[in-house]
Amino acid sequence: MCSEVKERFENQEARKIIARHLVKDYILKEKKGLFVRRQKKVVHAVKDISLEIPQGKITGVLGINGAGKTTTIRMLASVIAPTAGSLTMNGVDAVKNHLWVKERINMISGGERNLYWRLTAKENLRYFGSLYGLSGSGLNEKIAYLLKIVGLEDAADIPVERYSKGMKQRLQIARGLINDPEYLFMDEPTLGLDIVIAKEIRKLVLELAKKEKKGILLTTHYIQEAEELCDYIYVLDKGEIIAQGTKDELKELFMYEPQLLIQMKTPDNQRYEEFIRAVDEEVNKDIDIRIEDAGEKIKVTGGTDTWLSVLDLLMRHQIEAAGLSIQEPELEGVLMKIIDQSRGEGNEEKSVSN
Repeated sequence: MCSEVKERFENQEARKIIARHLVKDYILKEKKGLFVRRQKKVVHAVKDISLEIPQGKITGVLGINGAGKTTTIRMLASVIAPTAGSLTMNGVDAVKNHLWVKERINMISGGERNLYWRLTAKENLRYFGSLYGLSGSGLNEKIAYLLKIVGLEDAADIPVERYSKGMKQRLQIARGLINDPEYLFMDEPTLGLDIVIAKEIRKLVLELAKKEKKGILLTTHYIQEAEELCDYIYVLDKGEIIAQGTKDELKELFMYEPQLLIQMKTPDNQRYEEFIRAVDEEVNKDIDIRIEDAGEKIKVTGGTDTWLSVLDLLMRHQIEAAGLSIQEPELEGVLMKIIDQSRGEGNEEKSVSN
């Protein structure tokens, strides 16, 4: 295997994780009744997934709960073996050489798991480093370097139980880098964090890919996070890829249309009707305008380039607005639209890549 690895490493094009037609089946035993023998039932957790994770890129895997994301990640990380299909890392068979693979990957999850709270940051990293055979001055230097990267050098000797959520998540990232992995699997790394800390984590993730050349697989429930970070995105449903492409290519499939919300001062149904007719006639018939919350809100969807014209008509019809806001669609709602469309069309994979 050593000669194979050396040969593959000389080929920079091979420096990626490649999955082809991965399948994972589980066999469950069900007991129908007291005197009825158990029956075997096959559950298809992952049916046919092909994807790539290049080094220096961030690959997104999105989908609602039960889509098969966790099982897919566990196969890619060599935690479980696929039932069928092939999986290679840098050209090396990752299924046959799973121990070699595990030395070159690491996993980072959101939340507050995978840390020992009574230990300090240094003690946590020293423990996890020892699991990879690291020790002595080399490990101490690496710990100091990682704590500096994640901005925790001044809190290195403080017990983790006294850390904020953001500090704990930064330490999670340091833990995930302790073995200097070539590939990182990040499962919702900004889960539960406030806006400022989440922004810092996203910046750090981006630097790991672009500067450190890590290959990153990211799962997230935040559409803005996926758009900001991911170079390529796969959408999963029922163990299959139903859409894939770059973030720009997927916007059409995401039906990524922000909405203009107009908060009204005094509801006036007659003026609303005249206003909506005027928009339909003078601006754009494709714009969708709805009156919500008993006339307290007007919601405008589509045609962002015509919003100024819509507001101009609002003033001409003497409709007073108390406030304006822009609402971005939530990822779960957007994914449901893609999933519904896919299921309605026979669940065939949609790809906008060339």
